[in-house]
Amino acid sequence: MKYSEKISNKLNELLEKTYDAEKGYRLAADKVENPAVKKFLNDKVQQRYNFGHELKNEISEFGQLPDKGGSFKGDMHRIWMNLTSTLSNNDTERILEEVERGEKASLEEYNEILKETTLPMSTENLLTKQRDAIKAALETAKRFETAVA
Repeated sequence: MKYSEKISNKLNELLEKTYDAEKGYRLAADKVENPAVKKFLNDKVQQRYNFGHELKNEISEFGQLPDKGGSFKGDMHRIWMNLTSTLSNNDTERILEEVERGEKASLEEYNEILKETTLPMSTENLLTKQRDAIKAALETAKRFETAVA
């Protein structure tokens, strides 16, 4: 496998998870009533949409085609999130717990790629910037969860 294909495959994996996160945030935003939490979640929908375009552009730079949709695992997570939020006494708290779980998984993915793959500087900078934004979102979700608990 060529180097450019290997990097593109890793980026496509992140892109797939970015699609999943965008859909998950959209579902979460639809479920909460708290205006501040709803704004946070909607901001993350837009952020992940932007991440997706950045990743698609980076994949195209390697001469490869970006993936078009999310993963089955992401679909299952959203179904579970939907079910648990309807059964929980404190929907917002439960949704924020799921957001945190998803963000932790995203951070692991980004860290793995950044540690295990030799990347061109532009790709490394892009992934580092996105990872740091995810880390900030995780911290914000934790603060909101504490506030609504």
